[in-house]
Amino acid sequence: QVTLVESGGGLVQTGGSLMVYCTTSGRTFSDYSLGWFRQAPGKEREFVAAIARSGTNTYYAESVKGRFTISRDNAKNTMYLQMNSLKPEDTAVYYCAAISRTVPLTTARAYNYWGQGTQVTVSS
Repeated sequence: QVTLVESGGGLVQTGGSLMVYCTTSGRTFSDYSLGWFRQAPGKEREFVAAIARSGTNTYYAESVKGRFTISRDNAKNTMYLQMNSLKPEDTAVYYCAAISRTVPLTTARAYNYWGQGTQVTVSS
């Protein structure tokens, strides 16, 4: 069992930056590949970024590539999502998720564990 907790969301202006965090407890953090997903009101949950267990491989949605950076610190049981050049369309609840695979997937339904989400709002 893995418990995931997101933090760091908030309100930021267009063009600003924000970092969100995902901390875990339970089984060994490095056993899991991790992902960030987001869900805006009235929309389906969508893939944002993912990182392999070792942290050496990362994956991004086209909409965030070049603006967002995913990383993890296995010693601190923490994953990060640095978000730069934020746009109003980035407004959503951001969720972290874990999957027991060496390499992550980009499909939400493949993930076994989810956090409760953190709100990110980008004002225009």
